[in-house]
Amino acid sequence: MAITADHIRATVTAYLNDHPEEKDDLAKVLALLNAGADVTSRKEFRGHATAGAILVNGEGEALFIHHVALDKWLTPGGHLEAEDTSLADAARRELTEETGISPTAVTLVGESPVHIDVHPIPANDAKGEPDHQHIDFRFVFRTAARDTVTLQEEEVSGFTWRGVDAITDDRLRARVGGVLR
Repeated sequence: MAITADHIRATVTAYLNDHPEEKDDLAKVLALLNAGADVTSRKEFRGHATAGAILVNGEGEALFIHHVALDKWLTPGGHLEAEDTSLADAARRELTEETGISPTAVTLVGESPVHIDVHPIPANDAKGEPDHQHIDFRFVFRTAARDTVTLQEEEVSGFTWRGVDAITDDRLRARVGGVLR
């Protein structure tokens, strides 16, 4: 069963119960849901959901991939697909697609996202997409499969393992560090 607006609303609500200081940051997400926007559709350019994975190995390093379209080093993630049954499953699928790491080689740390980030994405003329917003639900995973990366070369041009302190988003870095302790 595909991810529903109710699943997204429940995830945001539970997250805000744990992180009430982010209510203002996520007010736009709740407003879109209340207005009936299909935030599961990548054609909803006011804002649509994406799922990200912070994969940490036994040495405490996080996996970063070089994203071709954005020309940036990021943690794996991407758009929701019809076959995704939850946001965490979508994050695991994206991790597997982009890195080739088997879904059985990773373990979800906690049931809730460690962070929900709303950020702008520049227009992509090749895809016919205007500037838009991503609502990124970020989940932490652990693995012992450090050397089994096979990149999805259409989207990813490189990978590296870096210390968690290399995560540039202060809130995300602190949250990942917190769940790993």
